Amino acid sequence: MQQLIYFIQKYKYFLFFLLLEFVALFFTINNHSFHKSKFISSANSLTGGLYEKASEFSEYLDLKTTNEGLAKENTRLKNELEKIKNSVDSTVTSTVNDSTVYYQKYTYTLAKAINNKFSATFNFLTLNKGEKDGIKVEMAVTNDKGIIGITDQVSGNYTRVRSILNKNSSINARVKGDSIYFGNLKWDGKDIRILQLENIPRQAVVKVGDTVITGGKSTIFPEGVLIGTVSNINAANSTTSSTINVLLFNDMKNIRHVYVISNLDKDEIRTVENNNNE
Repeated sequence: MQQLIYFIQKYKYFLFFLLLEFVALFFTINNHSFHKSKFISSANSLTGGLYEKASEFSEYLDLKTTNEGLAKENTRLKNELEKIKNSVDSTVTSTVNDSTVYYQKYTYTLAKAINNKFSATFNFLTLNKGEKDGIKVEMAVTNDKGIIGITDQVSGNYTRVRSILNKNSSINARVKGDSIYFGNLKWDGKDIRILQLENIPRQAVVKVGDTVITGGKSTIFPEGVLIGTVSNINAANSTTSSTINVLLFNDMKNIRHVYVISNLDKDEIRTVENNNNE
């Protein structure tokens, strides 16, 4: 309190001058319509700018909630789209009375990557969903940009995913537009942006810039999931096949929301394929 009194005493003339300035400004603005309109316009502009910045800051703080909401909505739409894609017309299935019956082959579960290793030779991710959410071993993991990996260990609440940046990873893939030739997508452990599509026959027509997608020849990944683009073709190691370097669409250092994909027909397909009866 004593410091405040000392400050006022020291700067009393300056403070009195400021007070007179404010009083003069007040009377000038109130008694002259031109000055008043200019003051109101400037004040509105200033407060409007402040409100806009406050709104932008509030929207920034809400981005996390907004992104999670969009991811959930996208998951719902993916499941609905899967039903539509696999619809069966009643003219084909005589036992169906309705005009259309919907059969869903894949389901999508939204999850978040809470840990992501990408700098080792055998890399894994950890998701915040597990068995209680319907996730099992050997399910595909993707996001909107493409493939991420395959689930390999599951607990009640968490899942470990074997990343595509893992030298033990091998995924069936092909060049988009070429439905004849398939290869194995692997990682050589060098560049986290580049994977290798191996065993593509020399006669396959492949150009730099072509899109690479999943082949659909496994029970894990649906056909047509994006992977990346052809960056270059190396045919020096074999006279019959080529190795294609694939530049990933995904930035594997920055993975957040993902989709865990379950093939509802997987067990039935494997039962038929493993049946030894002739």
